[in-house]
Amino acid sequence: MSESFDPSRGLIVVKVRIWGPGEPVVARLAVDTGATLTLVGSALLAIAGYYPSASGDHIRVTTGSGVEYVPQVAVERIEALGQDRIDFPVVCHTLPPSASVDGVLGLDFFRGQTLTIDFRSGTIDLA
Repeated sequence: MSESFDPSRGLIVVKVRIWGPGEPVVARLAVDTGATLTLVGSALLAIAGYYPSASGDHIRVTTGSGVEYVPQVAVERIEALGQDRIDFPVVCHTLPPSASVDGVLGLDFFRGQTLTIDFRSGTIDLA
């Protein structure tokens, strides 16, 4: 499934749906092939019924500002670019108010697939 993006802008942002014990949510995640893991803002995950602060599963991640230990939760279902993942682990983190996205869609979501980013046509496809 192809999605359009504006190739003249800084980030490629895709709509992502997340299901959990609470309300299904729609997030705006930046495609980040430099990120090993998918990260979603803690506030958005709380709406979906996940409480990262209560998670006993914390992992070590390296960010632009250093090394941090952050919660990781397995979401029931996550869908992006026409692809579904079930019981998919996401890293939870508080995003700054200035963030223009709700998180990043990392390499873990794309593994085993063909990701095509066409800057001439402004389309992104995952098959």
